[in-house]
Amino acid sequence: MFIGALGSAQAADAEYVLGPGDIIRITVFQNPDLTTETRVSENGAITFPLVGNVDVGGLTVPAAESRIAEQLRSGGFVLQPQIGILPLQIRGNQVAVLGQVNRPGRYPLETFNMRLSDMLAMAGGIAATGADELVLIGVRKGKIERTEIDVPALFMKGDLAKDVIVSGGDVIYVHRAPTFYIYGEVNRPGAFRLERGMTVMQGLATGGGVTIRGTTRGMQIHRRSEDGTQQVIEPQLDQALAPNDVIFVKESLF
Repeated sequence: MFIGALGSAQAADAEYVLGPGDIIRITVFQNPDLTTETRVSENGAITFPLVGNVDVGGLTVPAAESRIAEQLRSGGFVLQPQIGILPLQIRGNQVAVLGQVNRPGRYPLETFNMRLSDMLAMAGGIAATGADELVLIGVRKGKIERTEIDVPALFMKGDLAKDVIVSGGDVIYVHRAPTFYIYGEVNRPGAFRLERGMTVMQGLATGGGVTIRGTTRGMQIHRRSEDGTQQVIEPQLDQALAPNDVIFVKESLF
């Protein structure tokens, strides 16, 4: 498990692009006196002992390591330099957390290897109106990727593989939760959140139950099909509700 996590971290490290505001630690093998912690400036440069300014903005970590090594080698300071760069704080990159969260906005990647759950926590968590699924959009290996993530499965089922490492420029979008509607002879008519697997009986309970004048006989569900046509269904109480269903409870004639 640890080896797998380490491999994932190293892979993410290799893909990360350095930018202004990042704080990094640079080490040179067998040259501890050259160990440096520095901040990437607004123009993408760092200052490193012996070689002075080095442009690393826009480079991946391995590419930045190679550039510093080349300058040490070409300057005759270290014959065969082996450079290691460790991002300590990632201030220059931000992730947008949008949709149904408590504090939507853009948030900085404060440390390396921040995950989806970290960004949701920074945004105050998913709001009561938020859906169980979210969408993560970002660029990976030069291509735009769109990933749908089941948030309850992430935690309740231990599917931690979906708690992915986010990158600068990513967008996290939380959909609005699906709703259903109930009116007629119920105690609390209105629009309500549709929970997973919710049945007609559970929907009636959410609406406060049938009034003393109402009856479940002849109850109707108005449902819009995929082609846009309207269907009228007389459901069973254990039948599952669908998003945007409208339940109508009639008045009893007796």
